[in-house]
Amino acid sequence: QVQLVESGGGSVQAGGSLRLSCAISGHTYSRVCLGWFRQDPGKEREGVGSIFSDDRTTYADSVKGRFTISLDKAKNTLNLQMNSLKSEDTGMYYCAADLSSRWDPRTRLFLCGLGSASFGYWGQGTQVTVSS
Repeated sequence: QVQLVESGGGSVQAGGSLRLSCAISGHTYSRVCLGWFRQDPGKEREGVGSIFSDDRTTYADSVKGRFTISLDKAKNTLNLQMNSLKSEDTGMYYCAADLSSRWDPRTRLFLCGLGSASFGYWGQGTQVTVSS
């Protein structure tokens, strides 16, 4: 059973930075896709970034060049470095894990995207508020 616990949220002014962390327990890093998602009240949950066990990353267009997702396997921690924050980055941020190991024969890679339906394990979330 995978357990995920986020930390690092807070309030920051536009243009500032925050670093979110997600403590991971209960699973090894073989063939696992980890992701960060965010949700504002009244809006759908949005994928922010994902990383596979082989360190391949995917980012939403809205955060490319500003956010960096990383996996510290020694510390069992998933991180999200967020720079140049904007007011539209405000929301509850969740880390999630996809253990399905879905193989794409076309790319010959395991799938690791930003679709929330693929992720079966979720943390409780940490709030990020960016004021303009």
